[in-house]
Amino acid sequence: MTTTLTIDGNEAVARMAYLGNEVIAIYPITPASSMGEWADEWASQGRPNLWGAVPKIIEMQSEGGAAGALHGALTSGALATSFTASQGLLLMIPNLYKIAGELTPFVLHVAARTLATHALSIFGDQSDVMACRATGCAMLAANSPQEAQDFAVIAQAATLAGRIPVIHFFDGFRTSHEVAKIAAVDAETVRAMIDDDLVAAHRARALSPEHPVLRGTSQNPDVFFQSRERANPYYDAFPGIVQDAMDRFGELSGRRYTLFDYVGATDAERVIVLMGSGAETVHETVEHLVARGEKVGVLKVRLYRPFSPAALLEALPPTVTSIAVLDRCKEPGADGEPLYKDVLGALAQASADGQRSMPRVIGGRYGLASKEFTPAMVKAVFDELAAATPKRQFTVGIHDDLTHLSLPWDTAFRTDASRQLQHAVFWGLGADGTVSANKNSIKILGEATDLQAQGYFVYDSKKSGAVTVSHLRFGPAPIRSTYLVEPGMAGFVACHQPMFVDRYELLEHAAPDGVFLLNTPASPDQVWDTLPQTLRAQMREKHLQLWTIDAYAVAAEAGMGRRINTIMQTCRHPAEGRGDRRDQAGGRQDLRQEEPPAGRVELPCHRHDLVQTAPGCDSRPASLKRGARTAC
Repeated sequence: MTTTLTIDGNEAVARMAYLGNEVIAIYPITPASSMGEWADEWASQGRPNLWGAVPKIIEMQSEGGAAGALHGALTSGALATSFTASQGLLLMIPNLYKIAGELTPFVLHVAARTLATHALSIFGDQSDVMACRATGCAMLAANSPQEAQDFAVIAQAATLAGRIPVIHFFDGFRTSHEVAKIAAVDAETVRAMIDDDLVAAHRARALSPEHPVLRGTSQNPDVFFQSRERANPYYDAFPGIVQDAMDRFGELSGRRYTLFDYVGATDAERVIVLMGSGAETVHETVEHLVARGEKVGVLKVRLYRPFSPAALLEALPPTVTSIAVLDRCKEPGADGEPLYKDVLGALAQASADGQRSMPRVIGGRYGLASKEFTPAMVKAVFDELAAATPKRQFTVGIHDDLTHLSLPWDTAFRTDASRQLQHAVFWGLGADGTVSANKNSIKILGEATDLQAQGYFVYDSKKSGAVTVSHLRFGPAPIRSTYLVEPGMAGFVACHQPMFVDRYELLEHAAPDGVFLLNTPASPDQVWDTLPQTLRAQMREKHLQLWTIDAYAVAAEAGMGRRINTIMQTCRHPAEGRGDRRDQAGGRQDLRQEEPPAGRVELPCHRHDLVQTAPGCDSRPASLKRGARTAC
């Protein structure tokens, strides 16, 4: 029986890294910090790794120091790892060149984040890992929390077998902080993936006075070039080694991967190529379009370095006539971004050698600093591929009125997969507990039901004290929606802070006939008068149910101070109207009609029924009397 966990991408990766290593050198940097925090917590609890030892956790003074500690530990024969992102990864580059040049196996887990250029940003794209292309490290891209967990194991097995260090990366925040229901990899599977003979070989290569070797010399022109080329066989063999590790993992877990995974029509004419979380959005959109007869597909890049043109060509349908390659980074001054250039070069060489005809290839940028990338934008890229003269270089997700590279998109476009999900949006304040409460809700639904669950949390860069917006999804099928809940799709919207009603478009995401839960100190007969006119109009237009509670008053009465997160979490279920269950005969029981069991607390959640009025007229709740107290 498969064990499932409802956790975020960082925790999923940290679990695997902790099991397979003996030394973990860390230094915190957003959004990778929690991986090191998890490892530190587990070590303090005495949790053992695969070999029954507690990994040694070393926090250095910077990422450069962490990389140096890693290099030293690896050279002494230990199995070691680290976690980093952005400028922290750049500080590791000198050591990465050395570690790769010495053919020393290890895995570096990166929550990919944008680099500081004209401004600093804590949010995710692939600028940092793309700066490491020339280090000699392999680069393995995961698209989701599930893949991040799985690839952490595959990377560890592959690096030991091939002696090429691996940068295992996944999109910062979008994958690192997404909470999702995943199939857990147990310790026995990790143990089966790690070859003891390869571990012993790594230890045997350690610097030791018992078997001295010459390493790290200074070489002159007479031998340096030849020695550098000596590494070629290792890189030539590594794609095959990674595929072997993927195949072994597939036999153990049932989840199978290839270096380039294709999804879509077998006779596709238009294909998008990309890597990272955006590939899941394209996957979802492709399934929607193929169901309507479109000949489209997506090629997900797993192993980016060493790049395998043969595997790329094998994965692409022979019917493809036009390809869009999407990069989540920008190289100013270049005539194309890195992945675009690699794909273009592979196809051009294949065409020159007569292996296949040359398709039209265009390149685009998307998602810098966690900019949204939605199915509507994917559809815009496919539409551009169908044009007679598509833009060779373009952007999607922004409106570029300066260089006019951006593609327009239809904001009303929705996929079938999105429409089949339940969506909820919660507005809170950083450190007020809203995010923690929503994570608990996701875990309850993920672990106590057969539903798939996903939670993503939009943080302000100021973190504590700034607005946070939680985007939750639930449904019976796997969730590939790696984008925010779309406008008009949330059946439930909650506002945990009363001051937000005047500051934000709280109901932009609300679906027609949905529910709006508001925490407010106003009494039930005064709530309507405290709301801005635009908010009232939106509630009338969308036929929303309005529920209110003074959560701060409840918290004070219960001795909870100003911690309202669990109160608001509890109010969600009766207000949302989905708190039903089936009895033994298969009929439904409405839990909201039951008397509260002994020991349960009644929370004063009030429902306000709205009346519709002619345009331009004010409306008030049809009934402002105190509603029935709801058992929560």
